[in-house]
Amino acid sequence: MNNAWIRALAAWRDALAVVVRDKGVLLLLVAAPVLYGFFYPWFYATEVVTQVPVAVVDLDHSSLSRQITRLAQADPNITVALVTGDEHEAREALWSGAIGGYAVLPADLQRKVLRSEAAVVNVEANGAYALINKAVQRGFAEAVGTASAAVEIRRLQAHGQSALQARASRNPVQLHTVALFNPTEGYGSYVVPAVALLILQQTLLMGAAMLAGTWVETGQHRASPGTWWARLLALCTLGMASGLLYFGWIFIWQDYPRGGNPWGALVLLLCYVPTNAALGLLLGLWLGNRERALQVLLFTTLPMAFLAGFSWPVEALPLPLQWLRWVLPSTAGVQASLRLNQLGAPLADVLPHLGVLLALLGASMVGVLWKAALPRPIDTRA
Repeated sequence: MNNAWIRALAAWRDALAVVVRDKGVLLLLVAAPVLYGFFYPWFYATEVVTQVPVAVVDLDHSSLSRQITRLAQADPNITVALVTGDEHEAREALWSGAIGGYAVLPADLQRKVLRSEAAVVNVEANGAYALINKAVQRGFAEAVGTASAAVEIRRLQAHGQSALQARASRNPVQLHTVALFNPTEGYGSYVVPAVALLILQQTLLMGAAMLAGTWVETGQHRASPGTWWARLLALCTLGMASGLLYFGWIFIWQDYPRGGNPWGALVLLLCYVPTNAALGLLLGLWLGNRERALQVLLFTTLPMAFLAGFSWPVEALPLPLQWLRWVLPSTAGVQASLRLNQLGAPLADVLPHLGVLLALLGASMVGVLWKAALPRPIDTRA
């Protein structure tokens, strides 16, 4: 038994030395995760979009419309950069990018309010940018809602209620909205924890595929099953280090929601990293070329992100893609990671996802051993 362990340790050490000597693979497996961990979250450091420039199209020119304009200016989500009586001017400013949206206060706004009729304030925003659109809609909604509440309270007071009674009648149930798993409601806290799993997957897939392609080119893919398992373990060593860097430090450094179930997250890494390494080896053996493996995998990140189920509703995907997406480790990995790291779910809740990862790991390694045992076709080209 001791000799077997010594041989296994020696095989792992030799395989790890091969990986470390390959500068291209080392760049993917070590440098890329570290650089992504530092610089990818940097773009979302502000978390929440604030002070979006907007316009107010005041067609009413009343005290109520001026009050709404002042409330909009005081709202932290938006800043009123233009007040005009011409909607065409505001629309041109929106199309040119000078503002992120505008609100139209109709000409009969105050008259309808005084007559207790429904008054509509139209808000136009730049739908091409979801965060800007959200800030504009929310800012104007808060401004108009505050003005509406003040008008309603004055009306109730005019009917004989005290100020305290009027406020209670206007809002009998106090509602406080709290984001449970994303307290800042920030975009970075939403996207980076999920994308981290994609970063780990893509770097492992490309690094392992490049190595396997190199071994095919040099004939080193003809190896025993023990050697292939040692190669897998060497890749997992670097992959686990990257995973622990994200789960154990990057999330803390960036102050993202984390730590819900750290032991469950560790179990997830123990399933996720080997699955991606094995799949990368299989792809490298199948493609049989170092550069081709990198070229093919380099452009698959964006489709994988949409198929993972966090940035696009799964129900909106075509039915075949809803099934085929489970062939990608990122699908089960992202869903399990969000449950364990952010939501604090128990390990039992992600057992189906871990089962998918283990099934992919087994299928990939069977494919690796089978592909490595096949004779390489003879090139008959002149």
